[in-house]
Amino acid sequence: MTTIFRKLGPGILFAGAAIGVSHLVQSTRAGADFGFGLIWALILINLVKYPFFQFGPRYALATRESLLEGYRRMGKGVLVMYYILNLGTMFAIQAAVTAVTAGIAARLLGIESTGWTSVVVALLCFAVLWRGKYNWLDKAMKIIVLVLSVSTLLAVVFSLLEKPEISLAQVLPLSQSDWIFLIAFMGWMPGPLDISIWHSLWALEKKKISPTTTLKTSLFDFNVGYAVTFVLGCCFVILGATVMFNSGITFSANGATFAGQLIGLYTSLMGNGWFIIIAVAALATMFSTTITTLDASPRVMAHTALLLNGRVNKQQSWLVILTLGTCAIFLFFASEMGLLVKIATILSFLTAPFYAAANFRLVTSKHMPYEHRPKKGMRIFCLSSILFLVGFSITYLIMLL
Repeated sequence: MTTIFRKLGPGILFAGAAIGVSHLVQSTRAGADFGFGLIWALILINLVKYPFFQFGPRYALATRESLLEGYRRMGKGVLVMYYILNLGTMFAIQAAVTAVTAGIAARLLGIESTGWTSVVVALLCFAVLWRGKYNWLDKAMKIIVLVLSVSTLLAVVFSLLEKPEISLAQVLPLSQSDWIFLIAFMGWMPGPLDISIWHSLWALEKKKISPTTTLKTSLFDFNVGYAVTFVLGCCFVILGATVMFNSGITFSANGATFAGQLIGLYTSLMGNGWFIIIAVAALATMFSTTITTLDASPRVMAHTALLLNGRVNKQQSWLVILTLGTCAIFLFFASEMGLLVKIATILSFLTAPFYAAANFRLVTSKHMPYEHRPKKGMRIFCLSSILFLVGFSITYLIMLL
C-alpha cells in the first residue's frame, strides 16, 4: 500500500485541481435541483473528456516533453493563443477559487469573510508553494485529497441513512434556464480541459524526482485521480439530492455564500454534529483547488514564455505575480470580480474543443511513438467526442445570446 501511495502524484494533483467549484457548487446544485436525475450527464461527460485529459500524461511520458512543447510543434501561433488566453483568465479564476475557500474557512472559524480573509488564504497557499515547490505540493495534496474523500464519503453514508427513499429516475431539463445549467454543469465536470497541460508538466516533474516512473505507472496514477474526481462528483450530487432536493431553499449564485448555505443547511437538517464533517470536506475541496491552480498557472506561464522567447522566466516570479494580482482583485477590484470570473469561465468553457482537438492531434502525430498512439477504436471515439464538444459550445453560445 505504501509503494502504491508513493507512486501517486500528478493524478492526485489533477483531482485536487478538478474537484472545486465544479463539484462543491455545480454537482451539489445538480442534486438539489434535479435529485438523481442528472447522473447520466455526469457519467457521459466524464467518458467524453477522459481521453483528452489522459493524453496529457501519456504524451509527456512517451515523448519526454509537455503538451506545451507539442503545441509549439503545431505552430507558434497556437502557443501564443494559449499564452494570451491563460494570462487573461488566471487572475480571475484564482480569485474565484480563493474567495470560496476563504468563505468556507471563515464559516468554519466562526468569523466574517472579507477581502482580507481571502488575502490570508492566498498568502498561505503562496507560502506552501514558495517553501516546498513540487515536493511539498505532491505530499500535501495526497493528505488533502484523502481527507476530502473520507469526509465526503462519511457525509454521503449518513445522509443516505437519514433519507433512504430515493428516486433514481433520470430526467432531461425542460426550460431554457435548466438547459443552460445542464450545459454549464457538463462543461465544468470534471474540470476544464486545459488541466491536461498542467498534468503533463506535473508528470515530467514527477519523473525528475522519481526516475523509475514509467508510462504505465503514470497512467495508473492518472486513472486513480480521475476515478476520485468522478466518485466525488457523484457524492456531491447525492448530498445535494438527499439534503437539498425539494427543500424550498433558494441558493446564492455567489460561490462563498453558497458554500455557507450548504454547510448551514446540513447542520440545520442533521444536527450540529455534522458541522465539522461537512465543513472539513468543503474546505478540503476548495483548498485543494486553490493550491493546485496557484502552482499550475505560474508553472505553465513560465514554461510557455521560455518556449516563445527563449528566455528563462522563473516559475517563482510568476507565483509572486499571480499572488499579488489575486490579492489586488480582493482589495481594489472586488466589485468587478463577478464580471471578471464570468468572462474567464466562459472563455475556459468555450476552449474545450480546441484543447481536445490539439491533444488528439499530438498523440496521433509523428512525434508520438507509434506504440503509444491511441488505437483505431479510441481514435473514432475521440473524433466523436470532439464533435460533441463543438456542438456543446455552439449550443451554449446560442442559449446565452
